[in-house]
Formats: sequence, C-alpha cells, structure tokens
Amino acid sequence: GDFDALGDKAWISVARRLEVDLSQAKKWITAETPVFKMIYKQLETCQALSVSGIMCDIADIGKTHTAKIYTRKNKNCIYIDCSQVKTKQKLIKRIAKELGVDYQGKYLDVYEDLVYYIRTIQNPLIILDEAGDVDYGAFLELKAMWNATEGYCGWYMMGADGLKKKLNSNIDKKKVGYTEIFSRYGAKYQRATPAGNHELQDFKKTLVAQISKANKSELSSSMMYSRTGGSLRRIKTQIRKHNIA
Repeated sequence: GDFDALGDKAWISVARRLEVDLSQAKKWITAETPVFKMIYKQLETCQALSVSGIMCDIADIGKTHTAKIYTRKNKNCIYIDCSQVKTKQKLIKRIAKELGVDYQGKYLDVYEDLVYYIRTIQNPLIILDEAGDVDYGAFLELKAMWNATEGYCGWYMMGADGLKKKLNSNIDKKKVGYTEIFSRYGAKYQRATPAGNHELQDFKKTLVAQISKANKSELSSSMMYSRTGGSLRRIKTQIRKHNIA
C-alpha cells in the first residue's frame, strides 16, 4: 500500500506495460465485434481449461486489440508480441519478465524458474501474437515449455495467413518439431472471417460500422468504409481528422 515507494521511472514502466494512455485524447471504445467475441471466448476457454489454440486469420480485423483487452482484464494472463522477441532466449526471457519472474540471470535458470512459477500460479494464459515471426529455435523451445507446463497453462498462438503457411510448409517438409507444435496447439486453425471475397467484404463492412458507432463517428458507415477501405486501423485516424475539420 506504500505507493510512494515507487519512483517515477517505475511508474512509467508499469504504465507502459499496461498501455495506460497518458494523453488527453478521447478514450477509444472497444466494440464487441464478431471477431472480438470469438477470440475473447476462445481465450477464456484456453485459460479456464489450460488448453491451447491457434488463430490464423487475415490482418487488420482486431486480433491484437482483442488479445490486449483480454490481458488487461484477466489475472495471470500475458501478451507477447513475438515480432519483438524472435529468438529463443529473447522470447523466454520476455515471458518471464511479463510474469514477474527474474529474467536477468543465466538462461537455464530463467527457464527452470519460469516453468516452476507457471506450474504454481492459478490458470496462467500466454498469448503469442505474430507467432510466425519467431525463429526455429524459439518454436522448439515453445514445444518444450508446453510439455513442461501441460495441464497447468493455457497457450494461444495468433498470426495472419503467414503463420499458417509457415507451419504447413514445415510440416510437409517433416521438419522436426512442427507436427508436434501443431498437435499441441489444438491441431486446428481457428478463423473468424468468411472465406469468400464477397462475404469477406460484407463482414468487414459490419466491423467498420460497429466500431464507428461505438466511437460516435459522425461519418456514415458507408462513408467510413469508403475512406478506410475496410481497414480497422484507419478508423481512429478518420474520426480524428473529421473532428478536427
């Protein structure tokens, strides 16, 4: 309860990790789109039952945003951007850091302490975003960690179509470890969007409309879709530009 014990640097670090918005910008409202509901429910299941899953879908539909919202709201859940920690040591040490385990010692000690800690806390969940970016050694280490924490930890791997292509290609080549990784993560690619081009376009229009409405955009949903091309990342920019104008 002694908040003064933390210096400014420590508070800034905590705010960064929790993605606290220190600006005066209007708070962004999360719309519970079909993508949000599907991924959020899957994350709940993985954490509650200590099971694993793979979400492979097109980019810019809200996968990352959903995972970050879930992480903020649920205890013992961490989010890892694998594009920032592509090697085995960087990945495992980042997982340890996010869970509050000492990550600055020898790698073997960090790994063993991390496994021990995961097996002692209640229903941990580790979300691996941009998972297709990690190198081969990191994939093998994820398999090893899954084995060491089986039944104690939920894992959720996310990526765009490139992740699916990478896994399938290496499975077809019978490269050691990939078949086992795919099996351990549920042996099934989850997808939120429809496959057909026309259906996908209608689906994106629905996402754009829901997010625009939640954030009280003065632009019509059709105008917003036209200006963003269906990109969810561009909605916030368009709302701000319209408000300034």
